[in-house]
Amino acid sequence: MDPFPLNSPGFVNLLTSQTTQPIEIGSSEVPKPPERRKWTTKEDLVLISAWLNTSKDPITSNEQKLGAFWKRIEEYLNASPLLVGSIPREWSQCKQRWGRVNEQVCKFVGCHEAALKEQASGHNENDVMKVAHDIFFNDYKSKFILEHCWRELRFDQK
Repeated sequence: MDPFPLNSPGFVNLLTSQTTQPIEIGSSEVPKPPERRKWTTKEDLVLISAWLNTSKDPITSNEQKLGAFWKRIEEYLNASPLLVGSIPREWSQCKQRWGRVNEQVCKFVGCHEAALKEQASGHNENDVMKVAHDIFFNDYKSKFILEHCWRELRFDQK
C-alpha cells in the first residue's frame, strides 16, 4: 500500500502547483534600483577637474578621509555651471566612474608610449594616435572610448 496516495486530500503535486495557482507575495511593489545613466563627456571632464582640484588641494591634501574626499568631489561636480540641468551624481557614482576612467586611461598611456616608440619618420600625432588605438584594441579586445579623458589628463603627473 502506498503511504502517499495521489488522490488523498492533502496531496500537492509540486511540479504543477505553481503553474496552476499563482502565489501572491503581497501588494507592495519591490523598489527598483536607480536607473543606470551613461556619463557624458562634459560630466567626465568636470569629474576629472573635481578629482584634480580636490586631490591637489594644499589645505586638505592627503589629510582628508576617503568619504570626505569623494563627498567633496560630488559637491564640486553637482555645483558645476557646465552641468546645470543634469541629474546630480552621488559620491559613489563619482568614485566608481573615476576608477574606470583612471584604469582605462592608464592602459592607454602605455599604448600611446608604445606607439611613440614605433613612430616612423614623417608620422604625425594622428598617426601615433591611430597606432595607440590599435595597440589598445589588440591588447584589451575593446576600443578605447575615453580619449577625451586621456587628453585632459595626459600632462598631469597623477
